[in-house]
Amino acid sequence: MQAQNRVPRIEYRNMGLYDRDYTQADFKSGHHYGQRMRMAMPRCTTVVKWLLIANFSIFLFGMFFLPRNISVPGFKGSLNLLEKWFSVFPRSTGYILHFWRLITYQFLHGGIFHIGFNMLWLYFLGPTLERHWGGRKFLIFYLVCGAAGGVFYTLLVLIKFLPPAPMIGASGAILGVVAACAILFPQIIVYLFPFPVAIPIRVAALAGIVMYILFLVTRGPNAGGHAAHLAGMVAGAVYVLSQSWRDKFRLKVRSGSWQKKMAAQRNLQVEVDRILEKVHNEGIQSLTMKEKRMLRQATKAEQMRNKF
Repeated sequence: MQAQNRVPRIEYRNMGLYDRDYTQADFKSGHHYGQRMRMAMPRCTTVVKWLLIANFSIFLFGMFFLPRNISVPGFKGSLNLLEKWFSVFPRSTGYILHFWRLITYQFLHGGIFHIGFNMLWLYFLGPTLERHWGGRKFLIFYLVCGAAGGVFYTLLVLIKFLPPAPMIGASGAILGVVAACAILFPQIIVYLFPFPVAIPIRVAALAGIVMYILFLVTRGPNAGGHAAHLAGMVAGAVYVLSQSWRDKFRLKVRSGSWQKKMAAQRNLQVEVDRILEKVHNEGIQSLTMKEKRMLRQATKAEQMRNKF
């Protein structure tokens, strides 16, 4: 991912995966480092598979069918049609308001190494999270982490910390996945490419954070891309670390809703009992239109409960 006056190219090239023990049936989530490791290719899960297909299909389509002949004022390079309309490019208010770009930019890549390394990380780490959370939750997490990268980069442009340039790539989403795996599955081992040095994924993630902060502060040639990397990792970490709080909050909301529902049912039953008592003493002709409507509603609700 890159966002500095040229077509983005991935800069996260010095890391490769892996002891793939976490793809095995005997792998367990947790904070235990003494488990037996086995090398194996992971079985691709449904959402990860379709993300891989979508990314490679769009990349090949742009490479073979869309010439890079579109120039944009203020940008030195040239773009293809997809990059012009679907990259994160905060060059004006109109472009910033194209909110779809926060999602679509994640499916565009600037070169074979860019998409290759991003999809490699997705292929090896994505299935672990998808099996842990389920496909729907994983997809939302993935896209939100990527969108966080686009939002953070846009904010840096708005405060004039960085110049505007088109940004593409799934690196923000991928780094969110890396951060989540580092917290949930610290047993995962990664290797620094091309050196055969095995390190825990947590060490790799922390090293990446430090590196991205330094590149961003010094405003290096890919500072916008590194801003997206950093934001994706922060979004991924915040999501995982806030899980307990969010679960408690949802439980509290549901509990409150249930209590309100039960209170409403009790109040309704009191009112229905009063109406029935009135019918018994004064006859049904004594009921008001509101009381008759409430009695019909209560009768219908009781019939539905009996039906099921």
